[in-house]
Amino acid sequence: MAAIGAMPEINSLRQKSRKSFVTLLLTILTSSQSILIVWSKRAGKYEYSVTTANFLVEALKCALSLAALVRIWRKDGVTDDNRLSTTWDEVKVYPIPAALYLVKNLLQADAPGYQILKNLNIISTGVLYQIILKRKLTEIQWAAFILLCAGCTTAQLNPSSDHVLQTPLQGWVMAIVMALLSGFAGVYTEAIIKKRPSRNINVQNFWLYVFGMIFNAFAIMTQDFDAVMNDGFFHGYSLITVLMILNHALSGIAVSMVMKYADNIVKVYSTSVAMLLTAVVSVFLFGFHLSLAFFLGSIVVSVAIYLHSTNKARR
Repeated sequence: MAAIGAMPEINSLRQKSRKSFVTLLLTILTSSQSILIVWSKRAGKYEYSVTTANFLVEALKCALSLAALVRIWRKDGVTDDNRLSTTWDEVKVYPIPAALYLVKNLLQADAPGYQILKNLNIISTGVLYQIILKRKLTEIQWAAFILLCAGCTTAQLNPSSDHVLQTPLQGWVMAIVMALLSGFAGVYTEAIIKKRPSRNINVQNFWLYVFGMIFNAFAIMTQDFDAVMNDGFFHGYSLITVLMILNHALSGIAVSMVMKYADNIVKVYSTSVAMLLTAVVSVFLFGFHLSLAFFLGSIVVSVAIYLHSTNKARR
């Protein structure tokens, strides 16, 4: 009887351990992602086709998910929860997040002002999290979310940041649209992944990435078809490009794992910490100088994480 009573505690401990592991993995992968992107550029520009790289990321994620499934089939056999065959009612929801992620990737910019305004996606995630998933955040958690947004923004401030307030209306509209797209894509993906909790995450990932491949193939056809036909699919690729594609693929899988075993709120905090970690690592790799604004922003982010975690523990 004691052993039976201990089972829920053991399962709970396993879930917490798995949640902590995938969150830590996502933080590390996301922080190294920005560094690899910088290294993959030449004179500030991409020598390779970004659309082909995005397609390969989706293809690699799909292959890794399938490989994980094959391993599970060999070990446990094929069950209703891990079989690839499915119904149209289950699959038809996957093109939506795949299309949203494609649009988000195509519209994002590298301008410093945009990178600061992109922090609006923290707030949009919280709002859509409540609307779509019907999960209410407490007042303290909302305060922590606002502090997180303010902290990330403060940490990114530099001498040219004053120009952000002078961003034209079109820039603000684009930033808001991007924030809503990013938030909706993440929350909607979490909703469909958790709709059937017992469904194997690798099956769900496989179908999501299949549609991701389809949409990115369409992007290649419409944007880089001539360049790919003339220069080749892998033109401009290097070892760093390959590492970046691998990193993006593993990061994408880690994101889906976080959504399966945690939620979008954890993902937001994870990526925010990753941004700060990237800045610290950049000090040693690129001679980046940390400003007073960065230290102040880091403190605010730390307070936000503390408020959210303690409030969640008391609920």
